[in-house]
Formats: sequence, C-alpha cells, structure tokens
Amino acid sequence: MIALRTSRDRLNSLAGCGDAASVRSMLSELCAEFGKLMRIDIFTIAEAEKRRALCLLRLESAAQERQLMTSLGAARFGDDLLLIVELSRNAAVH
Repeated sequence: MIALRTSRDRLNSLAGCGDAASVRSMLSELCAEFGKLMRIDIFTIAEAEKRRALCLLRLESAAQERQLMTSLGAARFGDDLLLIVELSRNAAVH
C-alpha cells in the first residue's frame, strides 16, 4: 500500500535537512505547489539542543499565501509568511 504524502508530511520531511541550503532547495520545491515563490530568507538557530530554520517567504499573490498558510500551518510575520522547520541535529548551524 502506497501512502499519499500531503504537503504537511512533506514539510515535516524537511526535518532531515542539516543546513539552510538544503532547506531552501526542498522548501522552494514544496512551495511551488502553491504558486511562484517571490522571496525566501532562511535563518538557522540552535538552542537547548534543538536546531531550527526560520523561513520567511513571499508568494506572488495573497490567495496563494492563504492556501500555503492553511496547508502548511504557516503564520504571518509582518508582510512575510513564517515557517519553522526542525532541523537534523547531526549538522552544524551555519
């Protein structure tokens, strides 16, 4: 039996990424489902043995952004969308 992967499942799979470059690549591919990605900024942080990527995104239209927010659980952060991705603990923060 083959399980269909939802956008949320694919977002969770980003946790295997170890650095900002791999998050950027995979997230760009994921966001293409919702529309043209106009901007992406990624900041990595480490605290209390956890590593995260804070991803600020903009899509071409507000409707596309609303769809991404609903599907992936993104939040507004100013004019951008914010996605927080848990990263692999095996790679160093860059």
